Amino acid sequence: MNILVTGASKGIGRTIAQELKKHGNIYVSARNEKALQELKPKSYCVCDLSVEYDVAKLGDFIVENKIDVLINNAGEYIYSAADNIKLNKLNHIVAVNLKAPMYLSGRAIPYMKEQKWGRIINIGSISGVMGEANASLYSATKAGLIGFAKATGLELAQYGITVNTINPGWVDTELGKDSINVSEFSQEEILDCIPQRRFVEPKEVAGLIKYLISDDAKGITGQSINLCAGLSVGI
Repeated sequence: MNILVTGASKGIGRTIAQELKKHGNIYVSARNEKALQELKPKSYCVCDLSVEYDVAKLGDFIVENKIDVLINNAGEYIYSAADNIKLNKLNHIVAVNLKAPMYLSGRAIPYMKEQKWGRIINIGSISGVMGEANASLYSATKAGLIGFAKATGLELAQYGITVNTINPGWVDTELGKDSINVSEFSQEEILDCIPQRRFVEPKEVAGLIKYLISDDAKGITGQSINLCAGLSVGI
């Protein structure tokens, strides 16, 4: 397997890249070159997914390295009221969270079709399933990944390619902590809303990915899988 993890410099992406090393050749991308080098991947691509030129460059990287497992992990979080949406922020988050994963998937698909096997996994968010007040930009883009996986999962099923979206809840990462800091709620208040009273660990996300890229999961496609410590069920 030739596995590409986007947004691999930190958080969930970094853990995914580290945990999947035994499962194939690891390729990574992010803006921080030093952090990518520290992962000791097969190869890496320094890029900013909000920049169209960089997205195209990463698309070429996908084709050149015959990527057949694409983990669309890179993402941005913006906390903003719906009546305070700025056009530049809207363009930025749509570019990173939705346009880039869709385009990169399109670049990976031809090789996957050729070998009649492939895996595309989008890292969504429970906010794209349930909605999150004052984070409509984030929720909308993550919800878009779910629709994209359903449509492409159906379209590509005959080629042995699966497409799925994992929707983490609150995860114990730098991004998770940053999103708490800009929200109206304290960490204790957020934990009170999570049935298991804990944050999801990045290794749990990586573990689910290990399963989804295995042949044991070949029948799972077009699905939206919530990994949220019970948050999507209720309180």
